[in-house]
Amino acid sequence: MPIRKLPVHLVNQIAAGEVIERPSSIVKELVENSLDAGSGRIRVEAERGGARRIRVSDDGCGISRDELALALSAHATSKIESLDDLEGVATLGFRGEALPSIASVSRLRLASRPAGADSGFELEAEAGKVGEVRPAGMPEGTVIEVRDLFYNTPARRKFMRTERTEFGHIDDLLKRLALARMDVALDLAHDGRMVRSLAPAADEATRNRRVAAVCGEAFMEQAIVLEEAHAGLRLTGWIARPGFSRSQADLQFFFVNGRLVRDRLVAHAVRQAYRDVLFHGRHPAFALMLELDPQRVDVNVHPQKHEVRFRDGRLVHDFLFKTIHHALSGTRPGGESAQMAAASRAHAAAPSAAGWQGEGNQSGLGLGVAETVSRYAELARAGQGREQAAGDEIPPLGFAVAQIHGVFVLAENADGLIVVDMHAAHERIVYEQLKQAWSEERVRSQQLLVPEKIAVSEREGRALERHIEGLERLGFELGLAGPEAVVIRAVPALLARADGQGLVRDVLADLVALGQSQRIETVLDELLSTIACHGSVRANRRLNIDEMNALLRDMERTERSDQCNHGRPTWVQLDMKALDRLFLRGQ
Repeated sequence: MPIRKLPVHLVNQIAAGEVIERPSSIVKELVENSLDAGSGRIRVEAERGGARRIRVSDDGCGISRDELALALSAHATSKIESLDDLEGVATLGFRGEALPSIASVSRLRLASRPAGADSGFELEAEAGKVGEVRPAGMPEGTVIEVRDLFYNTPARRKFMRTERTEFGHIDDLLKRLALARMDVALDLAHDGRMVRSLAPAADEATRNRRVAAVCGEAFMEQAIVLEEAHAGLRLTGWIARPGFSRSQADLQFFFVNGRLVRDRLVAHAVRQAYRDVLFHGRHPAFALMLELDPQRVDVNVHPQKHEVRFRDGRLVHDFLFKTIHHALSGTRPGGESAQMAAASRAHAAAPSAAGWQGEGNQSGLGLGVAETVSRYAELARAGQGREQAAGDEIPPLGFAVAQIHGVFVLAENADGLIVVDMHAAHERIVYEQLKQAWSEERVRSQQLLVPEKIAVSEREGRALERHIEGLERLGFELGLAGPEAVVIRAVPALLARADGQGLVRDVLADLVALGQSQRIETVLDELLSTIACHGSVRANRRLNIDEMNALLRDMERTERSDQCNHGRPTWVQLDMKALDRLFLRGQ
């Protein structure tokens, strides 16, 4: 067949196949254009899930009469002029293909009145054919109405789901955009009924209300606020405490310069930060905003702009990991990011215990693991349990009163009743101490009697050369035996019985894909976790009051002690209101 140039209309329909997947795709493109136009209020209306009609109106800067038709031309945009503009683009939309693509698969009406103009103008397009510009009475801003989506491409229409499902995608999209742009009011209506109306959020209280409206009140009750800056990177937002984990990754929002993205590097950093505090198979919840110089991130790597590429991926990964990891380290009773884990948390005023450090002569549980439980009595005896002077502050976990079936410790604090799973709590204490001991002696290696040789790719070999010093600090002694072979001469002492070849292969694969690897630390953590689990105090072990109180104090000093190594909670709070409800008091 002869080579020929495709008709413009067909080119736009092909482009529509890339950017217009369903009604929510149209809403995304139109609302992002409204945001780029400086809008302070955006209203989205949909009928029949968006298949019949989508209308997006805003109060932005508008489009002049002479540019209305040009706005529906392929690759026409006011946002970039040169390669330099593209490399540093800070707007959400910039390709100039959204409007003509939408117009090629729908009946579209575009009306706009620029700020300061005496009147507005409008035009219509159907199947890519643009009509004449005519006057339109309207307030300042822009209105775009899209009707009968995919009416001229019935094969695409067959792939649409039910009205409820399609509108659900639109609602989810608006919620994500609401997190990205707290300063903009967003309204959403479906079939004439107002579904969501979000006022601008200008201060901490209103921002928290918007996050609660999008992510739920339960998320906010368990949220840790993040705000950290380093090396030109700034991370703000909220992460949920590990106890609020999800069965699916359905409450994860990550924005780069206001753009919602799905990025493998980001996902890996977050997963690693949560790696030893989440229950198996669970997913963390978060809403995070990363800001950096637009020149340091490439947003032009995906037609729908869902993915980005960082110029310095390793710096971004390390920054995200360390920031989130540090915040999670405070998830302990009275810790810097601590909040009560139970939904029935007491809201009444109570003595502050955030800075409580316990008795000065109470040291932590030693590394002798279970055998040192007998030392708890002498560690806590000076405090004499809860028999402190009335004027002393009450520590976060209070003071022990009893033990139930050798499994649970009951304690009384300022808010009510604390219930502690003593095995889970002691397991976390021992685990953190083992990790600390390992980090202080992490250079210990064990030589292999017979060096092992494994085949690798050239890329993996080059990755090893770049990172060999870091691997040596972790206890490995590796060397290249040619461009596609690696010799293993020593491994970390704690991993002497592990699959050294498999571990090295996995580490090299990580280094090629991500530029770094924390797989060694993960394997070590799993090993130390197993040691801690077997070495911690077992169920049915009877503790006296002094020993119980020493356990509580160690929990308050230990990072991440709200969860055991497997992500299970170590303690719960029942405040006085919850206890009153159990016994119908005051009802």
